[in-house]
Amino acid sequence: MSSIEHAADRGDKKELRKEHPSGWLYLTQHDAIPILVDALLDLPPNREFNKTEFADHAGVTRQTVGNYTDLLIEVELIEEVPDTSPRRYRVTDSTVVRELFELNSALNSAGRE
Repeated sequence: MSSIEHAADRGDKKELRKEHPSGWLYLTQHDAIPILVDALLDLPPNREFNKTEFADHAGVTRQTVGNYTDLLIEVELIEEVPDTSPRRYRVTDSTVVRELFELNSALNSAGRE
């Protein structure tokens, strides 16, 4: 198989991955998501925040947070705090969040053993 065929095959596979993304790719295909997730990992448990507070904590604009709030809710990283005005959020107590914290812990300790 020629290098062109290999390149075409890789390109096709890449496009197929984009068309049918894993949960990880679905989440991280957005530029600001890694920064927002990193900021969520740094919040104390049960800490409530509004979009402005979260933007300040993450070092991004409020608009950036606003652009991705629905996605963060959809993938169960954050949830709306009921009966709050202005709307407040918190890190969700979900399997996704628990696994994310576990992955982060494993990555932070990799190579230290």
